[in-house]
Amino acid sequence: MYMENTRGLRVIAEPTFLREESKPEEALYIFAYKIMLENTGNESVQLLSRHWIITDGTGGVREVKGDGVVGQQPVLEPGATYEYSSFSPIATPTGNMRGSYRMKVLSSGETFEARIPLFFLRDLRQFN
Repeated sequence: MYMENTRGLRVIAEPTFLREESKPEEALYIFAYKIMLENTGNESVQLLSRHWIITDGTGGVREVKGDGVVGQQPVLEPGATYEYSSFSPIATPTGNMRGSYRMKVLSSGETFEARIPLFFLRDLRQFN
């Protein structure tokens, strides 16, 4: 598990290698990840957009930007949590992901970037 805190928003990431979905012979490795957002602050916030930086084992970088997550722009009241799962394909058995969420403080309209922790993608069969 990997964790970052930004202005009262805790972001926890948990990656998993999807062996059954991957095709190593075609340089296709699929990694799922679960994200939990927890509002530990005292203001309601809304997730507006995401920015992912995905790096494979050769140093190749792909960026993904877009509105919301899995089609939603959740509002988190103080003490609330929100979880979602997604996946990312890469061309190598190892890599990493990191990024940020653009968040809006509902009371003031102010926005800020909440860090997504750097987390590692590994097909553990490669290390046996």
